[in-house]
Order: sequence, then structure tokens, then C-alpha cells
Amino acid sequence: MPVSEAEAPSGVSYAYKASLIGSAHRFELTDEGLSWHISGRSGLWRYDEISAVRLSFRPVSMQQHRFRADVSHAGGGRIRILSTSWQTPALVAPQDNGFRAFILALHARMAKAGSGATLTAGLGRNTYAAVLAFLAVLAVAMTGLLIRALMIGEFAGALFILGFAALFTWQVGGFVRRNQPQSYGFDRVPKALLP
Repeated sequence: MPVSEAEAPSGVSYAYKASLIGSAHRFELTDEGLSWHISGRSGLWRYDEISAVRLSFRPVSMQQHRFRADVSHAGGGRIRILSTSWQTPALVAPQDNGFRAFILALHARMAKAGSGATLTAGLGRNTYAAVLAFLAVLAVAMTGLLIRALMIGEFAGALFILGFAALFTWQVGGFVRRNQPQSYGFDRVPKALLP
């Protein structure tokens, strides 16, 4: 039976397979709280006990359009919810609609319960600064290579550098733009971090 987004009578539910081996990670929003079942472990976190939610865009080689939510509990512990599910060794299927509906419903129930959770989006500020610094150094190096190629008349090399820079900007630009660190409220869930 494939893992898919499902709607249970008692609440909104969502499931995904994080890997080919192992069981599906299952989550349900009940009247009591967030119920989760992961690798033989399970728990129920009341909505007012959830201390933090971080949304991010996390592409991987098999799935370039993957989103992630990290939900932390006040007593310790963190669960990860992904927008993709492994189907076969060569297929990672997106579950965009189910993931979006589940995350929006989680935020709505947390707001209704009067949660004081910290809501953040994107990468951590230090990680984001390191990514920007790395990209700046890479841009300087690529510009130097381009200037050098033009000065010695290697136009094929210059075209290769320009093509590589355009591809890299297209691939990495979306990741950097979507993962800009920010805080948000329950009524303003960032659409760029939902499929």
C-alpha cells in the first residue's frame, strides 16, 4: 500500500517514508494534540507543548522540490516531517498537497490552543551567513577565471564559465532565496516554504 496523504475521521493525518527500509512516519492532528509514530516509537504532543516549528526548503539529488518541517517539543525531542516519500529505489514521490494541508492545519490548531511556539523559516542565521560567504568567494573566483579566460583569448572557456555560472545560479538561487532566515506568525505561514 503506497504512502499517501489521508484524512482520518478524528483529524488530519499525513504519512511519508523517509527511506526504502523501515516503516512510514505517520502523523495525525487529533483533538488532544499532534500524534506521531516513527520507527516503532510513538507519542502525543499537546499543541501548547510544541516549543518551535522551523520550515525550510531542502532539495536532494532524487527530489529537487522537497520541503521540511522540524517540530520541537518543550520537554525535548524533535520530529522531522518531509514533503516527499520513497516509493521505489529510483522514485521519490512528492506529496505536496498533503504536506501543505497538514502543516497549515498544524499551525491553525497550535494557534487555537494558544501556543507560544517560536516559528522560524529558512536556515539558521549563522548557517545562512556561511552560505552567503561561500557564494561570495565562489563568485569572486569565477569572475577571476572569466577575466583570465577573456584576457588570453579562451572564448570557449569563457562560454563554459558563463554557462556553469548560469546553471549554478539557477540551481542554488532558489535554495538561497527560499531559505532566508525569518520569523513568522501563525496567520502568516511563508508560502515559499510550502509546496
